[in-house]
Amino acid sequence: MTHTYKYIICALTAALMASCSGRPSYNNTVASDHLPEILPDYAYTTIPSQIAPMDFDFVETAYHWLILSIKGSKGGEITCEGRSLDIDIDQWHSLAEQNKGGELIFSLSAILNGTRTDYKPFPMFVSHNDLEQYGLTYRLVEPGYSGFAKMGLYERNLSNYDERSFFETTECTNSCVNCHTPNRTNSSQATFHVRGQNGFTFLKNGQETHAYNMKTDKTISGGVYPYWHPEGRYIAYSNNNTVQVFHAAHKNRIEVFDNASDIAIFDTEKEEFVISPQIKVDSLSETFPAFSPDGNTLYYCVAPKLKPSDYLEDMHYCLMKAAFDTNTGKITGKPDTLLAIPGKSLTLPRPSYDGKYLMFTVCDYGTFPIWHHESDLYMLDLESKDSLRYFPARELNSNDTESFHNWSANSKWVVFSSRRDDGLYTRLYMAEVQDSGRFSKPFLLPQRNPSDYYRNLMFSYNTPDFCDKPLDVSPAGLRAIANDPSMRENVGVRQ
Repeated sequence: MTHTYKYIICALTAALMASCSGRPSYNNTVASDHLPEILPDYAYTTIPSQIAPMDFDFVETAYHWLILSIKGSKGGEITCEGRSLDIDIDQWHSLAEQNKGGELIFSLSAILNGTRTDYKPFPMFVSHNDLEQYGLTYRLVEPGYSGFAKMGLYERNLSNYDERSFFETTECTNSCVNCHTPNRTNSSQATFHVRGQNGFTFLKNGQETHAYNMKTDKTISGGVYPYWHPEGRYIAYSNNNTVQVFHAAHKNRIEVFDNASDIAIFDTEKEEFVISPQIKVDSLSETFPAFSPDGNTLYYCVAPKLKPSDYLEDMHYCLMKAAFDTNTGKITGKPDTLLAIPGKSLTLPRPSYDGKYLMFTVCDYGTFPIWHHESDLYMLDLESKDSLRYFPARELNSNDTESFHNWSANSKWVVFSSRRDDGLYTRLYMAEVQDSGRFSKPFLLPQRNPSDYYRNLMFSYNTPDFCDKPLDVSPAGLRAIANDPSMRENVGVRQ
């Protein structure tokens, strides 16, 4: 029986049989020799002390009442009980802060038909590494294939459950909103792209806010996948001509790929694209740019451009690196192949901000791993001196899709998207990064009443990133830009 059906049975039983006056009485207490079956599975995870309460649901069996005790290895204890568990936010943060570098021991009991069952306690480890981030930004998108009925960019406070939208496509008809990208999690510098007949690229740079028309006669499209240079003057954008097809019989039913793609560097001071011929090669498709933390290298993905006679399964991207000149905004010298894995496609490079590692996604072919069930996350050791060292991020990977990912500003935490829960909807997971490049057990983004929340959420999370503070924009102002083409500025091009 699946977790979902178990939970429905448990919830209905509890609703029908639970006492309306509080904790039911019990005459017998038994000790279970196994851990309680909970959803999400938070046992043995490592968390930052600043995270929202890790509420969970008991899904093992029917129950009338739950009793939870959380005791810190360094002191302190809080309790919570009821037909469902809702941990007090203030008490939780006080206990977590007190036990940084220690453990929180969860002891759960369930009462059913006059018997209390005490389950085996389980630990949750509180890291000594702070999160140092306000929250997350992400896109929520319906599981549609061709229409943009509703999708939006959202912001979540990680210390509680507060979420707000700052742009939705309902504000702008026949459009698709793309990745929201801050500069190394700094929300004072941020950009996102709106595709479609009312398309534009939004750019916030300190106190300045712009809406650009980035399609020029020298670029394939407007700015699609962006990445900021650490100094804040430049943004690397891919320009993509993206196509979607359906397989008649294939484990991956949907395929999204680029007919053509290039990379151009946008100079925010001069408001123009800088075109470097080294990363705009007619026979190649270049995409997913990312600057190194020192700003001297541009990482990106490249594959031979598809010809009409080619099969999609033959499209394999490799990781490239190219020297970047911060004075001119141009690529200098010849790009080098950083990593290629035979028979595999490497996409979405994201270097840690401390310069130690580069995380990327590996799938069998193509450039859009979110639709590939075999997609996994990998790590490349950028400090390895003797030989190129790369390895799968086994602690993060599952039997289904892992795709978009990003680092916290201190490079101690990662967020990534995964379809491990049901194979259909993408959810967000977080994990701590260890010094060896390995990871703690990942945990699902906390929600109040998580089973209800995730069962009822008919949207997938997408393109997550950390943010240091709320994005200072007016949704009404963005709505005005989206519906008034006269408010958009054209950009120049230099070669």
